[in-house]
Amino acid sequence: MPDFTMTTDADGVATITWDVVQKSMNVMSTEAFGLVSTLVDQALTDPAVKGIILTSAKKDFAGGMDLNVIAQMKLGGAQAVFDGVMQIHAMLRKIERAGMDPKSLKGGKPIVAALPGTALGIGLELPLACHRIIAADNPKAKIGLPEIMVGIFPGAGGTTRLTRKLGAMAAAPYLLEGKLCSPREAKAAGLIDEVVAPEDLLARAKEWVLSATEADLVKPWDTKGYKMPGGAPYHPAGFMTFVGASAMINAKTQGVYPAAKALLAAVYEGALVPFDVALKIEARHFTGVLMNPSSSAMIRSLFINKEALDKGANRPAAPDQSVKKLGVIGAGMMGAGIAYVAANAGIEVVLIDNTQDAADRGRAHSEGILDKGIKRGKVTADKKAEVLARITATTDYAALKGADLIVEAVFEDPKVKADVTHKVEAVVGTDCIYATNTSTLPITGLAAASIRPEQFIGIHFFSPVDKMNLVEIIRGKKTGDVAVAKALDFVRQIRKTPIVVNDARFFYANRCIIPYINEGIRMVAEGVEPALIENAAKLVGMPLGPLQLVDETSIDLGVKIAKATKAAMGADYPDEAVDKVLFWMADQGRLGRKSKSGFYAYDDKGERLGLWEGLAPKYPLDKLQPSLTDVQHRLLFAQVLEAVRALEEGVLTDIREGDVGAILGWGFAPWSGGPFSWLDMIGAARAVEICRGLTAQFGPRFHAPALLREMAEKAETFYGRFGGEKAAA
Repeated sequence: MPDFTMTTDADGVATITWDVVQKSMNVMSTEAFGLVSTLVDQALTDPAVKGIILTSAKKDFAGGMDLNVIAQMKLGGAQAVFDGVMQIHAMLRKIERAGMDPKSLKGGKPIVAALPGTALGIGLELPLACHRIIAADNPKAKIGLPEIMVGIFPGAGGTTRLTRKLGAMAAAPYLLEGKLCSPREAKAAGLIDEVVAPEDLLARAKEWVLSATEADLVKPWDTKGYKMPGGAPYHPAGFMTFVGASAMINAKTQGVYPAAKALLAAVYEGALVPFDVALKIEARHFTGVLMNPSSSAMIRSLFINKEALDKGANRPAAPDQSVKKLGVIGAGMMGAGIAYVAANAGIEVVLIDNTQDAADRGRAHSEGILDKGIKRGKVTADKKAEVLARITATTDYAALKGADLIVEAVFEDPKVKADVTHKVEAVVGTDCIYATNTSTLPITGLAAASIRPEQFIGIHFFSPVDKMNLVEIIRGKKTGDVAVAKALDFVRQIRKTPIVVNDARFFYANRCIIPYINEGIRMVAEGVEPALIENAAKLVGMPLGPLQLVDETSIDLGVKIAKATKAAMGADYPDEAVDKVLFWMADQGRLGRKSKSGFYAYDDKGERLGLWEGLAPKYPLDKLQPSLTDVQHRLLFAQVLEAVRALEEGVLTDIREGDVGAILGWGFAPWSGGPFSWLDMIGAARAVEICRGLTAQFGPRFHAPALLREMAEKAETFYGRFGGEKAAA
């Protein structure tokens, strides 16, 4: 069955319906573009057709472009991309002009987009070319242009049309931030024209088609004397808008995201010329972004690979393991957060702590999140009541009977965790899977306390649980496939992205992020300007500098981890220089943001004021400061070399998980697509060369792993060697 079909009723209204077979959401393909263009031609040339409704047979309109279209265009190089984009522009321009006489702008046929639900990317760019957009009043629907989030920007006219429709300032959140909104919000913002009851959608669309005048069909930018809302760049108000937009983008992106700069250039340059020329400018900048390796890496990691992992790409063969009743042991911030996301996903939860007050506080955490949602209009009172009704807060382990998954989230103490394991296994059924939420303790050792180690697994949540999208699943030496499947199905239920790694101290995420923090602290001890350390990190795309990050996670936690690691590693422990700084800070009572004092100074409300001046007397600045690039190399390679070692040692088994996990878990430079994508960008040979220089200056922690050296000798890439169809599909 074709993606688009057309029927014409007795009143002369043609309805073109989008319905991609075997997909839950419509996506646009190359063939579909050609088909919808042909159907529009037929309708425009048929004298019996008075107008066109463009709609979807699914509950949503469209989820965007099939990225295989982009991949196919890229194979032909920049010219093929540009030509392909211009063909899309031509098709959408044909819809926009709808058979009008090019001079008089008369004689066109009305075309209305009727959106039953979500309309994203091309799913909004196509309606923007229509003469009216009517959406069903569906509060769950999302409308917007999220392309910037995966390293590109709206290149099918969305950038040019939305800017001319709303003005540069009003369009900025939707173009530069990928903001999504409900139909009612979209109507209020001016993105769409009408919101009607779902059952009235097609009737209202038909009514508009039959009543539309020729004036209703002409877009403002096609009329004589059109002026951009808010002012064009040469207008005083418009000039200030674009100056401010440029400053805002550079502040947010630090200049490392090519799509944001290209989008702003397309908007600015396009605003100076006629509409059709602006479309060519948009296509030119879109082509440049698409051919940039950063764009390819972001699309691969944040869209293709993330989607594959969300769907259970590495799930072992096992029957459905959806969780029906969850037990959460420990009602602190982590346990309370896990209880909330599970209950919010429709799972019955038993939340246990040592005292009823502690358990009740854990349940109250969910109530607090839901109350904030009510204030923002995202949660109803009924929804709040439903979620809270699913959480039973208690001290009684007997309440765990019937639970099919347990997540233990108590103190990072093997003895405490072992005691909880014994108490739980005395109550739950033999088929219950037991998961420990730990960030550092090896799973195999903790599983020794279990009478069913094959059903014992690690599930590492990131804090705050309700906001962090990554969940790290750790397979111990005796963990069975059913336990892995259970963990993956649970993570899918709570709508987060899982990665599965094998057991090792710190697993994957913490294994990579701790060296990043440590490298920053080392540089403080060496006399490197703290502001240089922090800004170097942000200028290379890290969301937080290492000093701010340790403040956020707490300095005393760093001390605990350091002591436990040293006890485990003995003489091989490599971080004595870091500990001197970290322990000194803790001795000063500077424990990070929670104590309103750390590497940064804070006000009474806990807001950062700037780097703490007390660092300078203790660690005087060296007269000769390193270059920005040298600092960035130290911070980046501290992370990526651990990622390579994790792959080399079998902790990571899939580089997709390494890249997606790095971006979602600790914010590793999203523009790069992740550590393996970044190494592929610079090349293994260049990476080894940088490692040699760092090793000579700073020691063996920067020694290139054997795998990286081998790849350099063979001129291999990670995705070429380990990706193949698995990572590119």
